[in-house]
Amino acid sequence: MTPTTQHILVVDDEPDLRTIYELTLLREGYRVDTAENLQQARLCLENKVFDAVITDMRLPDGLGLSLITELKARQRSERCVVITAYGSAANAVEALKAGAFDYLTKPVDLKQFRSVIAAALRSVSTVPAPQDRSQDRPQPDGHIGQDSSGARSLARLVGQSMAMHQVKERILKVAPSMAPIMVTGESGTGKELVAYAIHSNSHRAQGAWIAVNCSAIPENLLEAEFFVAKKGAYTGATQDRQGFFQAAQGGTLFLDEIGDLPLAMQAKLLRAIQERRVRPLGSTQEDLVDVRIISATHKDLAAEVQQGDFRQDLYYRLNVIELPIAPLRNRLEDLPDLCHALLSRISQEAGVSTPRISADMLAQLAQLPMPGNIRELENLLHRCVALGDLDQIQRTSTPAVAGSPQPDDHIPNDLQAYLDAQERAILLRTLQETNFNRTAAAARLGLSLRQIRYRIARLGIAINTSDENADDDANETGR
Repeated sequence: MTPTTQHILVVDDEPDLRTIYELTLLREGYRVDTAENLQQARLCLENKVFDAVITDMRLPDGLGLSLITELKARQRSERCVVITAYGSAANAVEALKAGAFDYLTKPVDLKQFRSVIAAALRSVSTVPAPQDRSQDRPQPDGHIGQDSSGARSLARLVGQSMAMHQVKERILKVAPSMAPIMVTGESGTGKELVAYAIHSNSHRAQGAWIAVNCSAIPENLLEAEFFVAKKGAYTGATQDRQGFFQAAQGGTLFLDEIGDLPLAMQAKLLRAIQERRVRPLGSTQEDLVDVRIISATHKDLAAEVQQGDFRQDLYYRLNVIELPIAPLRNRLEDLPDLCHALLSRISQEAGVSTPRISADMLAQLAQLPMPGNIRELENLLHRCVALGDLDQIQRTSTPAVAGSPQPDDHIPNDLQAYLDAQERAILLRTLQETNFNRTAAAARLGLSLRQIRYRIARLGIAINTSDENADDDANETGR
């Protein structure tokens, strides 16, 4: 769809602002209708179908928010952008929850205005229909990549349980908007896979995907990592470097373990999200940023807010839409599919044939608590494949307590293979928890970067070296 065929309705009671918005859009090549109140807007919407509706929040005869709810109730396709007064964060959040695609804050920056409207119109024409996404078979690959389509990203969420169906449906529902998403769930449930599926099914799928593990960044480097740092801004800054917000420009910024950010950084993050501007360290100028925020946590952030460990205003800003992920114990019917997918990938990486898992072994797995969820299941299967014996699932799943008698301990007939399997499982878990950042993983394990690289190579752990998260030669965290 070309700009000349895209039709926009502008609703604002201030003639000067209405004219500015109209002229800006006309210069971009769009067709524009205008209305000065809700009554006129409803009349326009009765007679025409638009691609987007831009409305001020406060109008002489009511709230622009009512237009959004009416359009949603009638299942109209128009993307809605709401213009709110400066500092009205609550109104912006309310608009997003009501179904607005995005919001703008007065005084409106025209460059940002053009960017938001262009994004809204792209979302109308580029997001595939949901029925086109359900045809792909689940893939055994558990890692995410930039070239994944929306269908593949959904297929990686393995399982046919009601819980997984609800997650996938919710992903398709929330993907088209700019509303911030909070993915919640226990460690190891696949929150990053869910976040990536939202990104890859949105109009930003061709844009950057920047995943940040907030818990893996040293506190003294947080501001430099999130925002551009100019040369000389701090000791060791020998050149300008791009921050996470700039790297995610036009795409999605995923903030994993957001609950681990210190309060001082939470305040800076809140301002960047609200104002959509970041100030590079060592600079007096601010840069506009166009990113969608998806965050994730295993913590109860509402309780953290009550305890004063997490800012309430940031919590409400990030938690516009919550997407909870069920723990593995609550969807055990997915266990066979998960085991098959994980064993297929593990065996492929190890260069061995995929073992079969018996009904008895599945029954044993279903009895295990597995607080680490799918990540723990994966590590357990890694050990069993390395030992060549799925019968040892139950015995090797729970580490022995040092110094305690273990009459049923399994004595391996190949000690080196057993130790390699244990080391491989520990390395894999640490790499997964640090977003496959080798520098952060090495620091957590008390190793040097050279030592962890040697172990990764010796144990045949597959890492996509073209992935930005694995490119840590310069000791950069998360990129």
